[in-house]
Amino acid sequence: MSFSEKQSAYTPFFMLITDRKQCKLPLITTVKLALKGGVKTIQLREKDLSTKELYSLACELRTLTLDFNAGLIINDRADIAMAVNADGVHLGWQSMPAAIVRNLVGYKKIMGVSTHSLQEALNAQNSNADYITYGPVFKTPSKEGIIEPTGTEGIQELKEKIKIPVIALGGIKEDNAEKVMASGADGIAVVSGILNANNPENAAYNLHKIIHTYIKMPLST
Repeated sequence: MSFSEKQSAYTPFFMLITDRKQCKLPLITTVKLALKGGVKTIQLREKDLSTKELYSLACELRTLTLDFNAGLIINDRADIAMAVNADGVHLGWQSMPAAIVRNLVGYKKIMGVSTHSLQEALNAQNSNADYITYGPVFKTPSKEGIIEPTGTEGIQELKEKIKIPVIALGGIKEDNAEKVMASGADGIAVVSGILNANNPENAAYNLHKIIHTYIKMPLST
């Protein structure tokens, strides 16, 4: 099944990655507001939760995303993704190899991979990833001192070699999102830009409008 067929029910090009510790409001409330504002995919990423807690939260988010005709991606945990019938799984550098995960979830599920360099992006593409996240594009507290920002130039260089969608992330907010999209990114993934906003719905809507100018997708009302 091709990526375009998998995305028939939703577009993954505006993704919110969860981190409940950064939320000003309860996580479920924040996610609901973000979906109302135009977020199209939720990536559940709460690494410190027990399996039972993560499963329970995934069930809540699965119900909520279906209400908004949005996608749900589970970070790292292919078992949780399958258990709640999520749309896919997202892999990081500590996850199982992409080829093994692909065999577990099959080709009807979306599989994304975190990348920080051209070589990692090529490896993900060769492992049948459906999309990659790439960054951090800008400085972000979670990666400061660990990974240097790529800048938007890194996206431009990547797009010359990578055929699968490139979702930019890392420090992306309303004041720099247009520069990211203009560099050739296929979409953006956001954490603090929405979770830490005083009004998550407005923050999401403003980002959605910027993406909309580059990718034809319906605007939320």
